[in-house]
Amino acid sequence: MDSSGGTPGCMGQCTSFLRSHKGTVLALEIGLCIVILICYGASRTPGYTGVAIFEMVFSIVFFVIYMLGLNKQLAVVHWGWSDFARALIGALLFLITSIIIVVGHKDGAGIAAGVFGLLAGILFAYDAYITFPTLRKSHTAAPTESPEGV
Repeated sequence: MDSSGGTPGCMGQCTSFLRSHKGTVLALEIGLCIVILICYGASRTPGYTGVAIFEMVFSIVFFVIYMLGLNKQLAVVHWGWSDFARALIGALLFLITSIIIVVGHKDGAGIAAGVFGLLAGILFAYDAYITFPTLRKSHTAAPTESPEGV
């Protein structure tokens, strides 16, 4: 198993994807979800952990799909629209739950989770913002002449 061949190994693919803009954003989303889970775990009422868990799992799944290039191999799913929907739903859920947490909680860990949730909501919204322009493809104009030349 010589890794000096033409194709990079799994670690090479991971580091090269982490250096890309999308890879950095996804890694930040995963890290921020972990911090939010830690804060909710230290809080008195860890009832809002579901949003952070689901978004972390979905971010990991999309990170692995983009890192391995499966989005180009599996054309059954439109990965761009799926990623856009994931990021937009995550932004809305994090913003809503974080505002509820910041307004309603009295303990420090809950407020910290709410503040990190607001940051995560902004990061997920930014991810949706940078994903949307990749969905719009340029279309070529259809020919207006008839093929028979009439």
